[in-house]
Amino acid sequence: MSDWIEIKKDPQHVARERAKAKELRKTQWWRQQLEKGICHYCGKKFAADKLTMDHVVPVARGGKSTKGNIVPACKECNSDKTFLTPAEIILRELEKENPSNGGC
Repeated sequence: MSDWIEIKKDPQHVARERAKAKELRKTQWWRQQLEKGICHYCGKKFAADKLTMDHVVPVARGGKSTKGNIVPACKECNSDKTFLTPAEIILRELEKENPSNGGC
């Protein structure tokens, strides 16, 4: 699937959004997300220090550091997701379910 994903990240956008994310990490809102201890992707419970901040739409793909685009994720899910958008995650899962489909 990665052969059709082209990433043209804007370094200024990435730097600006990473700075915003750094500020969001300091907020009560983010602490509450961590206290819940639930990974957005797998739904499993984790200690707060085992969760990472993930941008649902990755910053490198134009995503923003807003409460609506940031979720707690376990390190495994965050690493597995990498730079994929939600739609691409769904396509990847469908491809895994139907490998003989050849992407058609």
